[in-house]
Amino acid sequence: MNNIKLVVLGSGCVGKSSLTIRYVHNEFIDRYDPTIEDMYRKVIEVNGNHFMLEIMDTAGTETFLAMRDLYIRNGQAFMLVYSITSRSTFQELEQVKDQVLRVKDQSVARLPMLIVGNKSDLESDRMVSSEETEKVCAKWGIPFIETSAKTNMNISTAFELLVRQMQRKLSDKDKKKKRSVVCQIL
Repeated sequence: MNNIKLVVLGSGCVGKSSLTIRYVHNEFIDRYDPTIEDMYRKVIEVNGNHFMLEIMDTAGTETFLAMRDLYIRNGQAFMLVYSITSRSTFQELEQVKDQVLRVKDQSVARLPMLIVGNKSDLESDRMVSSEETEKVCAKWGIPFIETSAKTNMNISTAFELLVRQMQRKLSDKDKKKKRSVVCQIL
């Protein structure tokens, strides 16, 4: 079984903890309790393979931003979350994305990463359109999905998308190793 260290990043109050708790425990927490750091584990099956997800739910507040580099350094897949009801949380995503790329010293193409627009159940309060996010994500080369922790919309799908990206990365590494071994034999 492969372990995947998945890090959930984003500003405060975007629903990172609600997303994670909905996914791991199938519960919705509607009160805001600022997170410092919470770790969750869940075994899942994707494409016939079993994975142990180690999900790091991180702080979104300024006070704990210094710890973000450590989470990123230890992470393998990244869920970048904003609230569709807050333009500022969307605008801050680029800084978060750039920080991940800087700390990991890799390109977007090599890192399993997903942009998540959360709180889609609050359509009447929407400040960031899906089309705008799709345009930005296409420019960045990062997939995008909208979710609602409250209604459980696309929660499993979001985590599984990241696992599939990680699965492709692991598969590519195995192929490179096999080619290397074949070349050494020849």
